[in-house]
Amino acid sequence: MSSGGRERDFMDFGGISGFDDFGAGQEDIPALLGRERELSRIARLIDAADGDGPRVLVLTGEPGAGKSALVDRAAAQATERGRRVLRLRGCEGEQDLGFAGAHQLLRPVLDGVDRLPAHQRDALRQALGMDPAGGAAAPDPLTIRAAVLTLLLAAAARQPLLIAVDDAQWLDVGSLDVLAFVARRLDGEPAVLLLAAREAAVPARFDRDFPHLIAGPLDRAAAGRLLDAQPQPPTGRMRSRILAQAAGNPLALIELTRAFARDPGGAPPMADRALGSAADALPLTARLENLFAADLPALPAATRRALLLAAAAGTARLSDVPDVGDPEIWAPAEQAGLVRVEGGQVRLRHPLVRSAVQQAATFAERRAAHLTLAAAFAHEPDRRAWHLAAAALGPDAEIADALAESARRFRDRGGHAAAATALERAADLTPDPGERARRLLAAAESAMYAGHPQWVGEIAGRVTTLTDDPQLLAEASLRAGWSLAVTLRHDDALAFLIPVAESMATPAPALALSALGTAATPAYNSGDPRHRHDIQRIDGLVAPQPDGTDRVWTRGATHPFTDRPQLVKQLTAAVDTLPDDSERTLPGLVTLGGAAWILDETDQAVRLLGRARDHLRSAATAGANCTVAQALALAHFESGSWDAAQAAAEEAFWMATEAGADNVSVGSPILRATLRAARGDHTGARAQAADAVRGRDLRGSRSLYVRHRYALALAATAEGDHETAYGQLRATFTDETRPAPVHYHASLYHLADLAAAAVRAGRADDARAVLDAVQRTLGRPRSARLAALVHRAAALLSEPEDAEPHFRAATEDPAAARWPFELALARLDFAEWLRRRRRTAEARPQLTAAHDTFVRLGARPWTERAAAELRAAGVSLTPADAVGDLTPQERQIARLAAEGLTNRDIGARLYLSPRTVGYHLHKIFPKLGVTGRAQLRDALGRLPEPD
Repeated sequence: MSSGGRERDFMDFGGISGFDDFGAGQEDIPALLGRERELSRIARLIDAADGDGPRVLVLTGEPGAGKSALVDRAAAQATERGRRVLRLRGCEGEQDLGFAGAHQLLRPVLDGVDRLPAHQRDALRQALGMDPAGGAAAPDPLTIRAAVLTLLLAAAARQPLLIAVDDAQWLDVGSLDVLAFVARRLDGEPAVLLLAAREAAVPARFDRDFPHLIAGPLDRAAAGRLLDAQPQPPTGRMRSRILAQAAGNPLALIELTRAFARDPGGAPPMADRALGSAADALPLTARLENLFAADLPALPAATRRALLLAAAAGTARLSDVPDVGDPEIWAPAEQAGLVRVEGGQVRLRHPLVRSAVQQAATFAERRAAHLTLAAAFAHEPDRRAWHLAAAALGPDAEIADALAESARRFRDRGGHAAAATALERAADLTPDPGERARRLLAAAESAMYAGHPQWVGEIAGRVTTLTDDPQLLAEASLRAGWSLAVTLRHDDALAFLIPVAESMATPAPALALSALGTAATPAYNSGDPRHRHDIQRIDGLVAPQPDGTDRVWTRGATHPFTDRPQLVKQLTAAVDTLPDDSERTLPGLVTLGGAAWILDETDQAVRLLGRARDHLRSAATAGANCTVAQALALAHFESGSWDAAQAAAEEAFWMATEAGADNVSVGSPILRATLRAARGDHTGARAQAADAVRGRDLRGSRSLYVRHRYALALAATAEGDHETAYGQLRATFTDETRPAPVHYHASLYHLADLAAAAVRAGRADDARAVLDAVQRTLGRPRSARLAALVHRAAALLSEPEDAEPHFRAATEDPAAARWPFELALARLDFAEWLRRRRRTAEARPQLTAAHDTFVRLGARPWTERAAAELRAAGVSLTPADAVGDLTPQERQIARLAAEGLTNRDIGARLYLSPRTVGYHLHKIFPKLGVTGRAQLRDALGRLPEPD
């Protein structure tokens, strides 16, 4: 079977697809993960069959990229849209059969051959072997190609046509000539051509004359979702290794996961791993070997040895690989497409080629390669230590010490992941069990800073079998608890952490405080008061320590409204004493940044968490930390930096999917749904929020529960559904005689929105009961942010004669400007209140300030509401104001309409339906203050150009 056929089998089984509600009767069309861009482009090609746009698209990608799945999806979509589909798949075994591909393509329409002009009919019948040639001369190639074109266009005239070609690299030359001839003559015809081929073997006739679409590697988030869609998703370090080695190749992700699931012990032992990109090579399945290294066994022995040295070295520099400088050694590997040698570097085609090379060698050959490299790297102690370790046959104290020293250097450079790997390997080679346990704990700490919680848990679990030392066991439990603290298993995390803190309160107070600081995170996310009370009780048992950093976070996270001024004072002092450029800086930046966020010192939180993120990014091997990115995203959102919040949330999500940190992999899409809602995409916001929590029970994670409810409430508000918005926000407080916050911290920040929704939904009495109950228990003094929110809520729910002081308190404190969206909402409410009392002149400045903020943020529903209020207040919005109301797509539609294009013309140009164009114009006209197309040109002429 050809490799194209193998890829087909894989795709039919699921391929890069993740099934939604598998078996629920969804037409058996799986969702393709991470291929939104490709699917969108293919959809435009399909639409071009009876519209405008290019009629040919060449789809390329490496083996296993999912080209066949995309072609299958194109065929399914074309059928759904009323197109006829003719398919052709190249076959390596038929490359030498003239017109074999054309025969396969035309079989469904061969009944039309006899209706062709006689000369075309006879030529095509002879070319396809339908008539014996006898002694007749070979048919003219041009006549054959014209006959195929006529036959296809005849079919297209009856029904728009998609010609779908897969594995074009295996097609015979005659069929390729026919396809190229047809492709150049489809303009204006109701037919389109999608042709897929391997990127390194695109047929010459299609390599430059037609648009290309590359199915590249999946991004990290999509790759992580694909792993999660497998029957047995990998976790921990194995997950990271699969993601790294597959390099975004969907087939590799699936196959490596299946191989590990079948044989978890089949991964190479630590004794057979080396540093760098050669580390952690995983065994390949036969399918992957056939795709990425089928030619390897036939290479000369010298070439195979050179490849093995390069694979083991984990470097692209030829100078790092001893005795392989002769270009002739590499020529066979280059001809086989395994490597490319140029500029003094040897580059393997794909990380899986490295794995295949190592898998094909015996252990003795691999060990000899590592010893050769260790000798060659005598002047580089880190690399020499790694190759000696890879060649070691058992425990070796000298090599273990060298690796531990190497780990120290990695850590000093910020290379936490490399340090963790070195220390874990050093522990394996350490003869003494106690020292082995200490090195494993050091490895777990480095893995923690690298952002790999499941790896931390795996390492910590090994310590318990090595020692009876209470403090070492407590440290192992601390790391195990941290590994769970970033998941939704809050109670399990605290079951490790609380006992450590209590048992170490007197003998090891620093360790106890570290455990309490770690426990504060799952305690906050859980929201269960029992956990906070336990932490407060144990905190009282620990004597004061010189470094109070952990205590600031612990106390802020568990009791943010108790003695807030003292906590802020301690926070400021701790920030002022942070070292500037030290490894000790990172933990402080993270914990103090979190404390600043929870205490509403939002600007400080952005600075501290931004520094922590930059610290983590400072070295190529530093790893990443999804919790830092998530906290930074929340701080950016609250401070009005919504684009930065979006970017940080996306970064947090892909890191969390790799790390298995489901508290973040759920929380990040909830925040992105919130951003969508705030910008007016209420449908997308609801869909993303639903996806985020699908299959999750948030009752044990009250912080996420509240944030999810807020996202849905904001979406409902954006849509104008205030009853639903109120219901969602009301669910963030208990339904009791004296309502209480569902989450002791997160719920309180939605009091003002609850009041605003209540007024519009006719639920003011109920909301007033919530506010009154919360006011009785909320301590003072409050942060400027919380005070403004409470004042806004009180203003909306007060009697008219009592509202104004609350409105002024909510809008006139200069500190409130640090939370621009919340301030703009308060100003809009106040302005509406003023205008209803005929105090229009006082309302205008409030409306203008609110409108400007909403425009800057891109908060479209509130921009439109503020604009309407301004017009009602007698303020004519100038085009400069209106431009903020137009999205880039609306501006584009408006300009095309001004040029005289019809809705259908505009839709064809922008790949939209005419109805969608009409919908947008319906929104554009009032924004620009016009009533018809004839006025668009003048209105647009006054608009400034976008930045």
